[in-house]
Amino acid sequence: MEYEERTGLRLGLLPGGLLNLLTLPVRPESELAATSQQILASRPDLDTVVLPMLVQRFPQFTEEQIMVIAGIPREEIRQTRAVQDWLAEGRQEGEVAVTLRLLNLRCGPLTGATTDQIKALPLERLEALAEALLDFHGPADLGTWLAANA
Repeated sequence: MEYEERTGLRLGLLPGGLLNLLTLPVRPESELAATSQQILASRPDLDTVVLPMLVQRFPQFTEEQIMVIAGIPREEIRQTRAVQDWLAEGRQEGEVAVTLRLLNLRCGPLTGATTDQIKALPLERLEALAEALLDFHGPADLGTWLAANA
């Protein structure tokens, strides 16, 4: 009870359920679906704990694969903070990859410093750069854009 008062977290799981939750990151993959579903059946609000564990354990999995493992309907999973962050990160990485590829075609090979500067741009700036690069004629245009927008 003292832990619950300090943290505001009430696990409310039977000892076996608590063990399932604590061992989820190291369980064999073949047991993950049943274990995740068992945890969430007794405590649906623990999706904010279970999902980040699965996302961390399987970064190569798609959103749909994680949902299948956890047995969570699509509309519910999209509401969790962990999945929203995960999707935003994937979108950022994709935007960086496409923008860098197009810049290399339009401006020639980029330096490591320029590549790092582009990777550090927030998503809104990356999108603006992707649009602006259509008007670039060479590396000088990229340099001018980065100086004005970075």
